[in-house]
Amino acid sequence: MIPFLIRRFLQMVPTFVLACVLVYVLIQAAPGDFLSQFRENPTITPEALENLKRKFGLDKGYIEQFWLWFTNFLRGDLGISFSHSSRPVWELVAPRMWNSMILVVFSLLLSYAIAIPVAIYSATRPYSPLDRLFSVLSYFGLGIPSFFFSLLAIYALLSIQQNWGWDMPISGKSSSKLTDPTPLRYIWDVFLHSLVPSVILALRSISSESRVLRAQLMEVLGQDYMRTARAKGLEYQKIMYKHAFRNAILPIVAGLGGLLPAFLSGAGFVEVVFAWPGLTPLLLESVQTQDLYVLMSTTALTTILYIIGNMLSDILLAAVDPRIRYS
Repeated sequence: MIPFLIRRFLQMVPTFVLACVLVYVLIQAAPGDFLSQFRENPTITPEALENLKRKFGLDKGYIEQFWLWFTNFLRGDLGISFSHSSRPVWELVAPRMWNSMILVVFSLLLSYAIAIPVAIYSATRPYSPLDRLFSVLSYFGLGIPSFFFSLLAIYALLSIQQNWGWDMPISGKSSSKLTDPTPLRYIWDVFLHSLVPSVILALRSISSESRVLRAQLMEVLGQDYMRTARAKGLEYQKIMYKHAFRNAILPIVAGLGGLLPAFLSGAGFVEVVFAWPGLTPLLLESVQTQDLYVLMSTTALTTILYIIGNMLSDILLAAVDPRIRYS
């Protein structure tokens, strides 16, 4: 295992460098830069523009800019944000990363808690009425975009609020009415605000994971060794959870590598629709203003987490499936 980890670490270095170079080239290939908005403002003098260029390091060549950012990033300095009063990028990214993690972790736990029982039921009772109902619901979950579900949820909650007075938070991370709340009261308020967007996020994952696990379980349960186990009179629990489920879960374990970058990349447009202060609104704003260091640093962190996540997936696969060895 140790030689495998060393090889993966050595592979990580050129992958990380190439990803950073590719993102930097794509950002620089876009027309204009952060100072374009100031060049169109007649009240800003050329001297002020030159000062801004020197302040942000935009007066240097492209290669020198990249090298300065890259070496600073390796030392733990993520640079400053152009559009947020020169605040350090880490101060902007860290709290929003934490907010995105709340949604991602909550939706992840919810999706596995529902998808696994649904998949086991459907695989052991294929083509039953409830299995067909799960299939139809999963097709809706996969076919309808999350932001559309979000709009439907907001409409339904507003209708419930107007007709029955049940007030469920649909925007933000916490209520502005809270004044000096206790820690438990604040956690409960954040939980209520995160409940609806987390459920929306979990819908697609429940649909996909339950269908994949159902197909894998049905294939494993049809194998000769499973029929032999049943013929020998082994208990259902042992057949299902010790043999069938352990083999069927491999594709889901392999997909766990994408969870770490998901913590950093945010919850997508669901955060925008519910005004959740996660990473996605910050990234969209940074793309619009061409905030170079926010985009580069966030992408670099995501790349590192993606590589580490894939390495952890390989280790978990070896732990779950004894046939896999990396020596």
